[in-house]
Amino acid sequence: MKRVVLLIPFLFLFHSVFAGKSYDTLLYKLNDVLDKKQEYDEEKNLRIEKLEKYLNNTKTTDLNARYNIYLSLYDEYKSFNYDKAFYNVQKLQQTGHLLHDPVKVAYSKVKLGFILLSSGMFKEAFDSLKTVNVKLLNDSARKEYYFLNARTYYDLADFDKDNFYTPIYNSWASKYIDSAKTLCASNSFEYVYYSGLRYLKTGNTNMAVTNLQVLISHYKLTDHQFAVTASTLSDIYIRKNSPDSAINLLILAAMADVRSSTKEAAAMTNLAQLLYKSGDVKNAYIYIKKAMDDAIFYGARQRKLQVSAILPIIASDRINYEEEQKRALFFYASLLTILVCLVIAFAFIIYKQLQKLKIADKIILDTNHNLERSIIELNEANKIKEEYIGYYFNLISEYINKLDKFKRSVDNKLTTKRYEDIRVLVNNINLTKEREELFINFDRAFLKIFPNFVNGYNELFCEENRVKLLPNQLLNTDLRIFALVRLGINDTEKIAHILEYSVNTIYNYKTRIKSKSIIHNDEFDNAIMAIKAM
Repeated sequence: MKRVVLLIPFLFLFHSVFAGKSYDTLLYKLNDVLDKKQEYDEEKNLRIEKLEKYLNNTKTTDLNARYNIYLSLYDEYKSFNYDKAFYNVQKLQQTGHLLHDPVKVAYSKVKLGFILLSSGMFKEAFDSLKTVNVKLLNDSARKEYYFLNARTYYDLADFDKDNFYTPIYNSWASKYIDSAKTLCASNSFEYVYYSGLRYLKTGNTNMAVTNLQVLISHYKLTDHQFAVTASTLSDIYIRKNSPDSAINLLILAAMADVRSSTKEAAAMTNLAQLLYKSGDVKNAYIYIKKAMDDAIFYGARQRKLQVSAILPIIASDRINYEEEQKRALFFYASLLTILVCLVIAFAFIIYKQLQKLKIADKIILDTNHNLERSIIELNEANKIKEEYIGYYFNLISEYINKLDKFKRSVDNKLTTKRYEDIRVLVNNINLTKEREELFINFDRAFLKIFPNFVNGYNELFCEENRVKLLPNQLLNTDLRIFALVRLGINDTEKIAHILEYSVNTIYNYKTRIKSKSIIHNDEFDNAIMAIKAM
């Protein structure tokens, strides 16, 4: 199946495009294609299954139809599986003999030569090609025969690498190419490609590059054609000591081989070698393993030998690389463990310090809170003292004035010996009224400092137990008892003395009042103390 290679050709217009470029992005793309390798192989297997099913349904007497199916199966297998391709090419020959068609027999020998060459069996390939009666072939088959001979001699020359035989083989290959080109259109892929290949083998690399780049830049190539062209061009860049450019081309060629399910391709092997030389042992090992898997799958002897010679070297370096990675990982893991231990130790120390700081902060906050409360209480106490000192100075001043007036009256009465008037004057002193006036003055002074005392007091009781004062009444006895408590007088005896009640009476008052409260008895005095001054 033909695939059009889009956009890729424009990457190769000039050699400078590749110079110094990173191939990491292309490697990622190659890995993505390799991940889909099974899908591409399944597509090929589906095509093969259809052909085999078609073959099974074809009558054994319809030899021409069977010959064409064997040829189609061969085309699917020739770069995919050597054994299956060999089997089908044998069937081609057998069918050609049964048809008594020497042209078909000759053509099947050309096909046999191709897979023998692909498998690295040079002698067998030459033996098969020598038995071909070229005169029987049509132009298309004859062209294929000449190009196959050219490729066989070129591959043998590359395999021998002998100063004596290699030039001879290259010369014979060039003659076969010249013969094949006469049978091709000048703008065909075969004509342009093999012209470039001939230039390459004869040392004219500039013309070779031009031809190959024209194919990549301006021709719609199948994946297989693109892989062959890119691989050949990569050889030129290797010779020119431009490994990055060669690697880029080989990556693209390998991707095309995977997409076309070509198993006998050399692109993956050459890519692994270049990556290994560039120091990328990790990827080199991955791709040489892929190349070996393909070579084993196809059954290509030559390719297995090539890969087998490289694989142990790359694998050895891969093992060394992994050992170095393990040592580095162990070192960094140990270092990280030490750092983690240090972090934990410091975290523990910091945690302890933070706990101490929290305790200290709590102490400071509690101290500040107590200090603020003490300041408020002191300010309140100072205010109470100021108010009551002023109030009692005025009250005492009034009583001194009254005493002074009383003293002068008594003195006058004594001077005039009006003793009976003195008795009347003393009897006129109303202590009950004086005491009531004292309480009224106390109530006024207290409510001036604690204007919300009555409301705050009533909030400690439910509605039916709240104090309801008479008109013009400031405080009653219940309120005065706890007004004195709010002023800081907690001694029941002192309260009884001030209010001129017995201690038991004051105690009973307190007990009764607290029992009616909506809060606990032990918390009642604190609630009274919480009522704020003005």
